[in-house]
Amino acid sequence: MVSFLRTLPAAALVLGLAGPVTAQDSDPETVVATVNGVEITLGHVLQARTSLPEQFQDMPMESLFEPLVDQLIDQTALMQSVDGTLTTAEEVALENGRRDFMANTALTRAAEAAVSEEAIAEAYDAFVTEFDGREPTPEFNASHIIVETEEEAQALRTQLDEGADFAELARENSTDGAATNGGSLGWFGLGAMVPEFEEAVTTMEVGEVKGPLQTQFGWHLVVLNDTRMSTAPELDEVRDALVQNIQREAVEAEIARVTETAEITRNMDEIAPETLETPDAPDQQ
Repeated sequence: MVSFLRTLPAAALVLGLAGPVTAQDSDPETVVATVNGVEITLGHVLQARTSLPEQFQDMPMESLFEPLVDQLIDQTALMQSVDGTLTTAEEVALENGRRDFMANTALTRAAEAAVSEEAIAEAYDAFVTEFDGREPTPEFNASHIIVETEEEAQALRTQLDEGADFAELARENSTDGAATNGGSLGWFGLGAMVPEFEEAVTTMEVGEVKGPLQTQFGWHLVVLNDTRMSTAPELDEVRDALVQNIQREAVEAEIARVTETAEITRNMDEIAPETLETPDAPDQQ
């Protein structure tokens, strides 16, 4: 469906255009306008603000208040103009929109309620227990310089052999994003790098430089900075992932809960899904 709703007028960009909204006016039930007796409240205005593009949401409310009220007035008048005339397809679209909003509200509430410091701590303890139950594996901290040709790599290797600083050469010559950090790739485990790179690193001693070495990405010079055996990362390193898992599990549990307790019937046996996509499918009027 094409949206013809007017955008906020240019006047909204002028700070202080509308009258100030004071603390004493902040009751969401305060009526700010009516359209044929239908009330538009301050709550409607505040909610409408959250739907604006981000650049408008950052503007002060005194600049947005009047334009938002005008937009809500327009919408209300337009809504009233088609009330009772919607086609079946339009009614179904309206129902689906409400269904989608209500379902997402239910899932958002479940996801937010599931997250607490206690829940995160429990999830982290379980994560560490699982992690510690695995066989420790080696991890490597390395830096590299990557260039397009073997000749470039060999010329840089010569400079390194003559005492040049690896990080400085990486910043000046390397062609990937790690160059800004002196070529540092940080810590990584087995399987994280392409086979040629991993094979080189796993046979190196700390402080050793290897290369030129060719991979699918170009020609590398590599220095091994350090090695260690894998250990569980700190909580702060995995907090976001733990929160996502907690919320995902809460969403799945909520869906299971409401569907298991609902009385559901399915009457799909007489429907041929392939006919719903053909040009001959009946329109919903």
